[in-house]
Amino acid sequence: MTPVPTLDLEDARLLVLTGAGVSAESGLATFRDSNGLWEQHDVQDVASPEGFERDPRLVWKFYSLRREQAKTVQPNAGHRALADVEKRLQDRFMLVTQNIDGLHQRAGSDRVIEIHGSLFRTKCSRCDRAPFDDQALYLEGALPVCRVCEGAGHEALLRPDIVWFGEMLDQGHLRAIDAFMRRDPGSPSVFLAVGTSGVVWPVAGLVNLARSLGASTCLVNAEPADNTSRFHSFVQGKSAEVLPALFGLNRAGH
Repeated sequence: MTPVPTLDLEDARLLVLTGAGVSAESGLATFRDSNGLWEQHDVQDVASPEGFERDPRLVWKFYSLRREQAKTVQPNAGHRALADVEKRLQDRFMLVTQNIDGLHQRAGSDRVIEIHGSLFRTKCSRCDRAPFDDQALYLEGALPVCRVCEGAGHEALLRPDIVWFGEMLDQGHLRAIDAFMRRDPGSPSVFLAVGTSGVVWPVAGLVNLARSLGASTCLVNAEPADNTSRFHSFVQGKSAEVLPALFGLNRAGH
């Protein structure tokens, strides 16, 4: 692990982006670990509207197993450090996560935007009813159907509330992030990315937005990301070890 500075957050706003590397430190496998394959299926087969249309049972098996696995792991010290700094900064803090496992919330984070959806929410594949909490495992038997559509005389399957390949991100989320970064022009702001590959857009471009608005930018990763050169500073190491030090939580009184 490279030497870790302490972030100066005095009066600053902090926008944090987290990716799969943070969850991997809790023991959750990533697609990169398996070369983009799951049980020899390409990720597009289980994470795209076309894949769901072709084989909804395969897709539900994949996400049910991911739900099951996510329940077996615990938030790590990196998750807890982010929850601690949120308590200190309050509304000067926003956490944007690409992860869908809910570990940030279990660690105590509240100001979280799940930019790619949630493993533990389900929605209709046809109508615009609000997504709802769901921890059920659909590994066998009948697939879940939308009772709202059924009541209206339509047939529609429920699907995980995940942003799949080829789907648009929630525009409300993007507007909220943009508004947070533009709030209080002239006041100090910091953008911190943790455990990200730097290849998934548009979130990989948040560092460009942050820099254009005068924010200081920092990347924490086990290895360099594709967009490492866009950051003012890069700390190489595990987030569970780096983040407590970065926030000064290892000092007495914290």
